[in-house]
Amino acid sequence: MAVCIAVIAKENYPLYIRSVPTQGELKFHYTVHTSLDVVEEKISGVGKALADQRELYLGLLYPTEDYKVYGYVTNSKVKFVIVVDSSNTSLRDNEIRSMFRKLHNSFTDVMCNPFYNPGDPIQSKTDLMKWQPLNGL
Repeated sequence: MAVCIAVIAKENYPLYIRSVPTQGELKFHYTVHTSLDVVEEKISGVGKALADQRELYLGLLYPTEDYKVYGYVTNSKVKFVIVVDSSNTSLRDNEIRSMFRKLHNSFTDVMCNPFYNPGDPIQSKTDLMKWQPLNGL
């Protein structure tokens, strides 16, 4: 289960950050922003093969004692970060990829909305109501 999801703009400001334990929200903001350095290192790697440049999924960015941080970058350099609980050992890499694929599709839907101004913070319907836990998005 994801405990935090973030969508970061190309200029490295947050478009959307939500976490399940709301009392630790500041800690997740810090975790997401520190992961951006690792994302930048991975996408600016010198000497990458052409096939590697088309790979959007960055994989595990770094593990902490309590969480694992995964990254994904779109072709337009928008970054997605998902933080999962380290105690969940049943979560496989292909499930993380699937979560990113769903998040990317949702992000594409937001960008296609004629009433959304690119660069504005993204607000979901659940922001207006009680927020639900992120069970596989």
